[in-house]
Amino acid sequence: MSYFEPDAKIFACSQSVELAEKIAKEYGCELGKVSLSHYSDGEFQPSFEESIRGKRVFLVCSTFPSSDNLMELLLMCDAAKRASARHITAVIPYFGWARQDRKDKPRVPIGAKLVAKLLESAGATRIMTMDLHADQIQGFFEKPVDHLYASTIFLPYVKSLGLDNLTIASPDMGGSKRAYAYSKFLGSDVVICYKQRKQANVIDKMELIGDVKGRNVILVDDMIDTGGTLAKAADMMMEKGALSVRAICTHAILSGSAYEKIEQSAIKELIVTDSIPLSKPCEKIRVLSCASLFAEVMHNVHANESISKTFVV
Repeated sequence: MSYFEPDAKIFACSQSVELAEKIAKEYGCELGKVSLSHYSDGEFQPSFEESIRGKRVFLVCSTFPSSDNLMELLLMCDAAKRASARHITAVIPYFGWARQDRKDKPRVPIGAKLVAKLLESAGATRIMTMDLHADQIQGFFEKPVDHLYASTIFLPYVKSLGLDNLTIASPDMGGSKRAYAYSKFLGSDVVICYKQRKQANVIDKMELIGDVKGRNVILVDDMIDTGGTLAKAADMMMEKGALSVRAICTHAILSGSAYEKIEQSAIKELIVTDSIPLSKPCEKIRVLSCASLFAEVMHNVHANESISKTFVV
């Protein structure tokens, strides 16, 4: 390998080791060695246990709560910078704080912008992520951002189901663009749910724009948190005559009583990626791995090749 083509190494934060091991296997290399020292007060310190001088370093870490995951990634970026890594790519399958992408009321932060600045200050020279809650978050970075789409994983699975009378649904107005992209590829109809919230994670009112009678419906969203929106939407669609309701959500946050809501809802199947590890098994949840998608893009980035062929929709 010449000076202009540094070796690539893949490392993982502690909560993303399982996914990182899959990515490394797909990439064709061993996962790098990292140790994490803990102090009695909760402070921790990551350490690379092998030389990364002059290397291209991929740091795999989904920044889901708690904030320790984000802090660990920042510390690893800083450690890589101080260890003279030549390129530091933060591979963030789930980009946390993405829902704070604007000021929606007075005196609130723009958390996604703050996270972007923190990553750049820590030493990240490139960002790789998947299905951001808001596409414009890419503009918060002054470094290159590779924004991948989980549709590459989901669409082949949807086609394999062989569903007749298929309708793609968006659980809110903000997701209509994503729903239309899926429907265009699948040649299906689209319906949209209109919802009003009392507060975060609490729905006040929901209405359906479109007809689902006699249709097999697939709800499409970027994440599922408490599960309230999808459960309510699925129940409403079944009441309006839908034959079945499935849901596709890239990031399975599944906080609070989400698992119970999914089990008790009319959702036949919830299809997610492994960007966030599930906290417990659930018969209704099917996990499709995003490891091969990230490994392919990482290969192309390392070889300075185009990644556009990975975009299905």
